[in-house]
Amino acid sequence: MTTSTLAPVATVRTRVRIPLRFSDGYHVTADAITFHGLADGAEHVALVLGDPAPGAAPLVRLHSECLTGDVFGSARCDCGPQLREATERIAATGGVLLYLRQEGRGIGLYNKLDAYALQDAGLDTYEANLALGLPEDARDYTAAAQMLTALGITELNLLTNNPDKARQLRDLDLRVTRTVPTGVHTTPSNLRYLRAKVQHTHHTIALGPTPVLVG
Repeated sequence: MTTSTLAPVATVRTRVRIPLRFSDGYHVTADAITFHGLADGAEHVALVLGDPAPGAAPLVRLHSECLTGDVFGSARCDCGPQLREATERIAATGGVLLYLRQEGRGIGLYNKLDAYALQDAGLDTYEANLALGLPEDARDYTAAAQMLTALGITELNLLTNNPDKARQLRDLDLRVTRTVPTGVHTTPSNLRYLRAKVQHTHHTIALGPTPVLVG
C-alpha cells in the first residue's frame, strides 16, 4: 500500500485506565487512548503499557483487528496469539499497542469470510482477495503514524514480522530504530496461511528448522 509522506495532525481525545485479562490468566493494566482527526475516520485505539526506560525507544505493535482470531480464538490465523504475546512483551519493556480497525488486512469482515470460502476451495489468502477484486493488502498506516505522533512518539522499535509496516511508518517520517520479530504461532489450520505471508509479502517467519528470510 502506498502512503503519503506527511500525515495530518491528530490529537488525543480520551485516556482511561483499563485492566486487561486474557484467557490464560495473564493480566495487566493499560491506558486506552482515543483520538480526534484520524485520517481514515476509524475508531482506532492505542493501549499504552508499561514504562520505557529513560531515553529508550518504546516498543510498538501495529495490530490489525481480527474478530475471528482475537475474540473467537480462530486457529486459521495467528492473530489472537500475536495480540496476547505483544501485550505482555510491550508491558515488560514499555510501549504502545495500536489496535487498528483493519479487519481482514483492510477488506472488512464479510469480505474476509468470503475469502475464507475461496481458500477452502484451494486459493491462498492473497489469491482469494484478488479473486474477489480486492487488494492483497489494503492497509494504510497513516492513522497509526498520527496516533504515535499525538502520543509524542517519533522514534520506536517495531514489533512485527511484516516489512511493509516499517516501510510505511518510515515513509510517514517516523524513525523505526529496529524491527523486533514476533513469535511463530503455528497450528495445522494456519500453516498454509503463514507460508503465504512469507511468499507474497516477505514476512520474516521461521517455519522450519531455520528462519525463512525473504526479501
